[in-house]
Amino acid sequence: MMRIPLPGGHVPALLSAFDLGSWGRLSDGPVASGRLGSIWRLDTDGGSWAVKQVGEASDYELAALLEGAAFQEAALAAGVPTPGVRRTRAGELIADIGGTRVRLHAWEDLDDPDVDLDPIECGRLVAALHRVDFAGTIGIDAWYTEPVGGARWSELVAALRARRATFADELASLVPEIVALEGLLGEPPRAVRTCHRDLWADNVRRTRKGGLCVFDFDNAGLADPSQELALVLVEYGAADPSRAAAVHAAYAEAGGPGRVKGPGGLRDADRTARSHRRRGLPTLADREDRRRTGRQRGLGPRVHRPALDADRDRCAPGGLTQPGRTMSLARFGSPTLRWP
Repeated sequence: MMRIPLPGGHVPALLSAFDLGSWGRLSDGPVASGRLGSIWRLDTDGGSWAVKQVGEASDYELAALLEGAAFQEAALAAGVPTPGVRRTRAGELIADIGGTRVRLHAWEDLDDPDVDLDPIECGRLVAALHRVDFAGTIGIDAWYTEPVGGARWSELVAALRARRATFADELASLVPEIVALEGLLGEPPRAVRTCHRDLWADNVRRTRKGGLCVFDFDNAGLADPSQELALVLVEYGAADPSRAAAVHAAYAEAGGPGRVKGPGGLRDADRTARSHRRRGLPTLADREDRRRTGRQRGLGPRVHRPALDADRDRCAPGGLTQPGRTMSLARFGSPTLRWP
């Protein structure tokens, strides 16, 4: 990815293009990097903004950016906590500022990625996202549905070893398990709708104000919400099945359309929640709410886990174009995880 300088001299053009008033200050350098360019911070009279550079992009990638932004706007309008999209005076998403294309989102001060986020909040957020009334056109992507296969995994491991990636041996030991997991793929989606498709802990964070925030809708497109829910369960509950069950229960109670039938209590989490509601008994979500309230009163710390090592992305060979995640099925106490 090429980082194009965005000097302070661009500020007047930015302010004018996005109708941001008469004063602004740009960060001295990029504060983060996105898939299509660097991210800068712009402070103005009307607030602070994330300035995302839009580098070289195919027609498909540009269409995906436009649709992702429209989906994000629909999500915000529906009450999903996500940064607002700032459009130009002409209503466009992208502006050309002195030969550099940029887009803006409202700035949010965020905590580090954390797979120990409150499971009830996670479940409710994903349910709200899956209930957004939005008809998208970006179709199902094979990246999310097709297996990589044992031969390709072997090629990737060989390429990583050639580049002396520190995690190559660890990945090689996981390949048989990953390939077995891929064997569960192949069932056609039960129902599709526009989903975020990138709900890893990198893109769902706690804000400094206390609530959760979901962002980076650039990969949004059609998907089965049940499969996206399964991703969320793995990311935030793989190490503790009770957390996965709490996420699933909260999601179901909040009206999320997806369902995951998996090991242990996941299979019947939604049925149990409905039964408890009818009988006036506390649900998993109710109990987790009480536990979370106690933690906020100082009864337990919030744990932050570091993001994946940066060299995992730097060493990824061609063909593995997005940061990967590895998991052990043994953590679920079962060799399989099936969609409903």
